[in-house]
Amino acid sequence: MKHELLPRDKKLRLRAAELRKNATMEENHLWYDFLRAYPVQFNRQRIIGEYITDFYCAKARLVIELDGMQHNTEFAMEYDSIRTAFFESMEVMVLRFSNREIQSQFEKVCETIDLAVKRRI
Repeated sequence: MKHELLPRDKKLRLRAAELRKNATMEENHLWYDFLRAYPVQFNRQRIIGEYITDFYCAKARLVIELDGMQHNTEFAMEYDSIRTAFFESMEVMVLRFSNREIQSQFEKVCETIDLAVKRRI
């Protein structure tokens, strides 16, 4: 399935731009210190279907999601599971990292992302 074939709810454009503008410290760290200069292009706050991903690599069909403490509730875990199932139904792999992992295991997170991209392209 090609990148162009992924559905996008264009009504979410303003929200995606707002999320880019107000990125978390961890999102900015991953973006500016790894993904922005990564040899395979990533996009921030990419719309896929009715969801806005934190990061998306079209070439590898890979979503990266960073989860803060709010993702630890039962409702959030169920919502994240539904999101992941949707992406996987589009043949898009999802990698989830907690904000704590970004803060304390940054090199390991980057290595995991790099390995996933290389396996998928």
